[in-house]
Amino acid sequence: MPTAESRASQAGRATRAGGATQAGRAGQAGRAGSGTGLALAVVSAVTFGTSGAFAASLIGAGWSPAAAVITRIAVAALVLTVPAVLQLRGRWSLLRRGAGKAAAFGLVAVAGCQLFYFNAIERMPVGVALLLEYLGPVLVVGWLWLRRGQRPRRLTVIGTVAAIAGLAMVLDLGGPARIDPIGVMWGLLAAVGLATYFLLGAAEDEEPLPPIVMAWAGMCVGAAALAALGLAGVLPVTATSGDVEFLHHQVSWIVPVLGLSLVASVISYVTGIGASRRLGAKLASFVGLAEVLSAILFAWLLLGQLPSAVQFVGGAFILAGVTLVRVDELGATPAGGRRESPAHVPELVDSGVQSEAGRPDRLI
Repeated sequence: MPTAESRASQAGRATRAGGATQAGRAGQAGRAGSGTGLALAVVSAVTFGTSGAFAASLIGAGWSPAAAVITRIAVAALVLTVPAVLQLRGRWSLLRRGAGKAAAFGLVAVAGCQLFYFNAIERMPVGVALLLEYLGPVLVVGWLWLRRGQRPRRLTVIGTVAAIAGLAMVLDLGGPARIDPIGVMWGLLAAVGLATYFLLGAAEDEEPLPPIVMAWAGMCVGAAALAALGLAGVLPVTATSGDVEFLHHQVSWIVPVLGLSLVASVISYVTGIGASRRLGAKLASFVGLAEVLSAILFAWLLLGQLPSAVQFVGGAFILAGVTLVRVDELGATPAGGRRESPAHVPELVDSGVQSEAGRPDRLI
């Protein structure tokens, strides 16, 4: 007959074994969530990168950049309306509680970022403006350091320098570049908008808006804000209804509009928010640098613009920088045992096991 001590010992071993099993399941689910986050981030960057090819055909046919952006965001918001409303059935309180963040996302990350960028390229070369805008990941690192005390470690610093150097090479900034102080200001504001996109997309609330709802609400606000600026005469809004040239063929203007709205907006924003939820703002923002590589790749495939050797080398630097930041994230042990954003584990919630961030996942 087992003694009390033996029963206690058996219970202790069972508890430790159960805890180890649960911890193992949590670790596996966390790694799976991280892998999904990386996949979503790459999809987001690639689909964002198609916007240049689609927009070029509209602008070449007489559309103003503001008109293309307003149409892009408005159509995307319309497409997302039904799935967003379905996700909010019985949970409209989520939208009320998250209205402030959704409004900030729409005004700063959607409308503001694009408006600031367009103002920048009016005063400086596109490559310089893009380089300034894609300082956004650096701003994310700085914000997490100043606001949350997450001081960047050596690998993150090295990865940041490598990524920015690679970005400069990819954008091919060689040659004389006219630097306008006002243009620099607009470019840095665009970087703030890009950083806001990743920080608000990460959404560390206890019950954040689902990615589809967040994207939909932000696009509604952004489209309304840009349309208001257009009606007020602040933004020049011109569009034509004639055919446009796309892939060396004359097609209806509807084709690039749908590409901008469905591929470069609906898919890119929803997957981008989903990636930020799983990876955190810092890593998601660095993976987002692949958008520049994607834009050059699509310009090569769709428009016949062959990248230079320097741009290929720059792409390798960006990938190296992202890899270093990723390695640093994997080896991180933040204070309090939390990452700056959760890697959620939905299937372990009922069993009492949570992810390394302590919160259940919310699927796209």
